Amino acid sequence: MIPLIETGIPGFENLIKDEDTGIGGIPENTTSLIYGPPNVGKSIFCYQFMYNGLLKNEPCLYITADYGMKQLEQRTMDFDWFLQNYTSSEMLYVIDALTNFSGAKVQDTNTYKLTAVHNPTDLMVKVGLGTRFVFQKSQKFRSVFDSLTIPFAFNPDKLVLRVLKAYTKRVKEAGGAAIITHTEGSVDQNIEDLLKDIVDNVFRMDGNKISTEKVVDYKNLESSYKITDKGILIGMG
Repeated sequence: MIPLIETGIPGFENLIKDEDTGIGGIPENTTSLIYGPPNVGKSIFCYQFMYNGLLKNEPCLYITADYGMKQLEQRTMDFDWFLQNYTSSEMLYVIDALTNFSGAKVQDTNTYKLTAVHNPTDLMVKVGLGTRFVFQKSQKFRSVFDSLTIPFAFNPDKLVLRVLKAYTKRVKEAGGAAIITHTEGSVDQNIEDLLKDIVDNVFRMDGNKISTEKVVDYKNLESSYKITDKGILIGMG
């Protein structure tokens, strides 16, 4: 069976667990889709996955497509997850696909790159640079693409799927583990089905339950969850 990496999300490691090692989490070097209705905690899952990796000295390549860098910092601070030290130490590499779209004046840095949701070619150039950067930091890294909703709104569906295939290929070739989020019902069902086929693992969150629809080498399970001021808690009443 594929080894697991701990997400750091309380209760998740009990949802998917290697019975031989007792370790739970997401299969190493795989790509995972988390989808569901709006406002059910998909982005919070991403923040926790990123932050707990940073705590373990695992760098993160984070693509923000539904919000900008400032919003990422503000939202994580709501849970007492502070990113400044990790941006300063260049452990967190952010590709911001929305701030340029808003017209805000921001400059690139070594680990903060601006792109645009309606320019997939430039986005993939930045992903290539970012993947190489975090790989040089550590051969074990995490990546997040949050989310596909706005890219689908501004680009042809099949183009977004090609971008996703290229993204998942680059992350996996470099040895990383990636999470991609998607809002259920924002594209046609056939496109959503193709999206699920691209990734290795599929999780659905509905505001009450998280279910594993497809996980490499592991059976499908589900559990209740809730969102607290400490983040997501799974199976904790």
